[in-house]
Amino acid sequence: MNDLLKKNLNLGKIEFWAATTIYVFGLLLLLAKVSNSVDNEIWTPYRYMFNNYHLHYSYSKYFFFPQVFRYTGYYGAYLLWNFIIVPALAQKRRVAWHIILGLALLVALWGLFGITDTWLKGYLFYHKSADYVYNIVFKTNVLYALWVIMMLTFYSMIKFATRFLLSNVDKINAKYQVITRGCVIALVICMITTFLLALSEAQYELIVTFVIIALTGIGNVSFSFYSLIPATFAKNRGFFNYLFKVTGIMLVISVPIGFLTAVIFNKVNIEPVFIIGAFNCGIQILLVAPISWMIYKRNLAGKQEIVHLKTALGRSTADLDFLRSQINPHFLFNALNTLYGTALQEDAERTAEGVQRLGDMMRFMLQENMQEKILLVREIDYLNNYIALQKLRTQTSPDISIVLQIEEHVNALQIAPMLLIPFIENAFKHGISLREPSHINISLQTKENTLYFDVHNSIHPKVVNDTERYNNGIGLENVKQRLALLYPNKHELVIRESAKDFFIHLTIQLQ
Repeated sequence: MNDLLKKNLNLGKIEFWAATTIYVFGLLLLLAKVSNSVDNEIWTPYRYMFNNYHLHYSYSKYFFFPQVFRYTGYYGAYLLWNFIIVPALAQKRRVAWHIILGLALLVALWGLFGITDTWLKGYLFYHKSADYVYNIVFKTNVLYALWVIMMLTFYSMIKFATRFLLSNVDKINAKYQVITRGCVIALVICMITTFLLALSEAQYELIVTFVIIALTGIGNVSFSFYSLIPATFAKNRGFFNYLFKVTGIMLVISVPIGFLTAVIFNKVNIEPVFIIGAFNCGIQILLVAPISWMIYKRNLAGKQEIVHLKTALGRSTADLDFLRSQINPHFLFNALNTLYGTALQEDAERTAEGVQRLGDMMRFMLQENMQEKILLVREIDYLNNYIALQKLRTQTSPDISIVLQIEEHVNALQIAPMLLIPFIENAFKHGISLREPSHINISLQTKENTLYFDVHNSIHPKVVNDTERYNNGIGLENVKQRLALLYPNKHELVIRESAKDFFIHLTIQLQ
């Protein structure tokens, strides 16, 4: 239904043609019986009364034409109320005029139902006075006309409520997380079912009992999905623990529900109230609660599968991109060894150190980067190699300060590879200037199984011809996505930026 509303389908046309179809179908049913009414007795609600008084009964006179007029009255009242009066009152257009029009419709229905009822109950004129018949018929039908107007109003309220709920279900869920999309749809179905029960003139007690059970069930499902079942899973408890909680809640809320039921039914005898309460508890505990548990587990499994597929897809994409950009490892390491040997022969120690660290970094990227998890100490080695390589180009500048506080002894903790380096790369890319004072402070500490990682660096505006000027933040966005996929609900990333400084604080619960 929400999709229909979002596609802006003309609901008014659907309502008009649905009402017209029902009206025409009702007339055809009446016409189908006219041809058989001469030879066969067609059952009608009051025919037996004519037979009891030994009166001649004409199907056309005492049923067909009165019902045609009544059906036409229902149809016309629906169109007038639904398409003219209610929309005008909702938009506050000529309110007084449309209120008068609504009252006129009520009077017209009263007159129509009263006149047609004198024909439907024509047997009354043969043993009662005309004044008595008109008095009793029109008194009865003023209540019936009010009931029809009330049903039309109830329909309009349900229609507007349904349209509002379905078009704002995402906003409602964002503000009140306990109210899910499924609960909104269930509430709409509950309202429509209540309207149909009232329209079919079902017993008052049945309608109230249905509403109590339906609303309790919707609340049961909402609270179970929002709190009870997640709390049960968080404590590694099973289904019976959850069922015990539902039972306790139902016993507690049965008292106010029972009191409300007694007030509505105006019952002094508590037996019907007790029966309704017990029936409601039984349905909630034995039917609604198990179904809620199964649906939640299935939804949870589906979400976990989606997360797994996203993780696998992200890893596969990264691996594919890496393989596409990969240089033949043997050629790469042979070339680096040649450069390293040449630098030593020429006494270029800084160059030799840089080539050696670059070789260690490339070996890490080609071998350990393909694994799902690596030792944290290996990730720290890679960070140290990268920082040392960057220092080779900055150590001659006295205005550049690089302060490291990196813990070396991190036990056997494991981490996803290449997860921390984007933050350090970002710091050296945007925080170092050979013309202005610059600083980078890096801290990496562990406490038990929690990693604390901080990077604080200066910021310098990009020069006009810098190729990276418009390529900011891509690495950080990628690492945010990796953290969300690899450490859901197990990490916290804080990023702050000012005109001259950039700071990140990351905590991860490692294994």
